[in-house]
Amino acid sequence: MKFGREVKQKKTYLDFYVFIALSLVSFSALFFSSRNVLIDAKNLGLSLFSGLRSGIHEASSALSRTILSISELATLRREYSELLERVARYEQLERSAAEIRQENNRLREQLGFARDLRYQHIPAVLIGRDPGNLFSAFVINKGSHSGVEVEMPVIAYHNGTQALVGKVVYAGAFESLVMPLYDERCFISSRLAESRYEGIVEGRGIPEIPLLMRFIRKRARDEINIGDMVVSSGLGGIYPAGINVGRVSRINYQEDELSMEVELDSIVDFSRLEYVFVIKQVGETND
Repeated sequence: MKFGREVKQKKTYLDFYVFIALSLVSFSALFFSSRNVLIDAKNLGLSLFSGLRSGIHEASSALSRTILSISELATLRREYSELLERVARYEQLERSAAEIRQENNRLREQLGFARDLRYQHIPAVLIGRDPGNLFSAFVINKGSHSGVEVEMPVIAYHNGTQALVGKVVYAGAFESLVMPLYDERCFISSRLAESRYEGIVEGRGIPEIPLLMRFIRKRARDEINIGDMVVSSGLGGIYPAGINVGRVSRINYQEDELSMEVELDSIVDFSRLEYVFVIKQVGETND
């Protein structure tokens, strides 16, 4: 009896398990065969494909933008280099134009004053120094072919006024040597422009050392002041009268001397001298 109950009970459990298994299989088949499940599977596939396509599109767009940016950067670099070269050319042109304007202004000033001169003039340019240094001379680009002769005075313009430079000591065909007034061999008959006292101006060998005006009467002491202008007197027949020579920078007075002397600062700045005029009095002829 007991054995029969156990067999019956096991059969009951087996039938229950079979029923549960069949129910699950039926339910699964019914679930996966429904239209909603198919739609969800299709939507899932489309979503996955759409995401993949969007990723590929973004990646290709980013790559295209990168390539375009590189190309634009290369173009910008090339244009930047061209602009730098153009700016450099403009700066060079501007400097050249500025130099030309300055030279034109200097030449205009020279030519403008030349029309007011009371004597003929020969414009010249300094082109060198005397290699032998015989007279601390410098070389100008005009000679006898242009009418230049020995002993002709040479002047320049400084701040709108005539200033004595020196005289011609040698005239070649196309070049001449000019002895500057600061040379120790240069002597100029001069006078004080205000008081009219006369003396002799002589050089002292170096342009940085003041000129010396000697043989001034002692009674002129009270009538001479620092800054007074000294001009050529016209005596001696070389230098025309009234050309500026220098300004009084120091007064030397000794009680036991028969005359007095003054030191002069030259009107001409020889370190910057470029253009000069060789002059001759009106009516003078070249033979």
